[in-house]
Amino acid sequence: MTALIGRGIRGLLTLVHPGRPAGPTRAANARDAARLDLYENGLTVAVKHRIHVVRYDTTSISMAQTEPAHPGGGGRGGATCALTDVDGRRVMLRAGPEHGDAPAWWSQIEQGVIRAQLPRALAALAEGERLAFGAVRLTREEIGWGDVRAEWPRVRRLRTGPGAVGLDIDGTWHELGPEGPGITNLPVLRALVERLGQGPGERFHHDVNGST
Repeated sequence: MTALIGRGIRGLLTLVHPGRPAGPTRAANARDAARLDLYENGLTVAVKHRIHVVRYDTTSISMAQTEPAHPGGGGRGGATCALTDVDGRRVMLRAGPEHGDAPAWWSQIEQGVIRAQLPRALAALAEGERLAFGAVRLTREEIGWGDVRAEWPRVRRLRTGPGAVGLDIDGTWHELGPEGPGITNLPVLRALVERLGQGPGERFHHDVNGST
């Protein structure tokens, strides 16, 4: 996967599920200790004498807050970060409370997935395809879910946070509901909204660095 950019990130716990979607799960324990190595086009997770390979251009990712820290424990419960490896297995990485809600290595993974998948998503929309991120549906003309629908020039931004996903349409927030935080590849959806919700212009240009 070309250049190594993050060597031997340790202090992580992991669970591996064969083809299971992300969702509530038991906490990872000490015997699940993992090593994470980040590369330009993907990453590897070494756990229990096995190496899981994840490609940024084909994986699906999500993040969920784990159970809160115990009272008096002096910290938060950390976050569970889920990825799909090249064999279709769901790898759940647990960041401890000392890492907070958004560890630096997860931000690097999100940016890698955006770089790899945003150009393909923009090209698909430009060709008239319809994309789905959970309940959210996108076309080159509009975005929406359920009874909420808006053309791109009306869309200002997408808000994501613990337990909530909302869309700003003409200055009014519309919340997606409880299914929002479970959306896979939410960083890619957020990047699409940032690109397409800016009004007229070369919105389907494939440069992911922000120039058009």
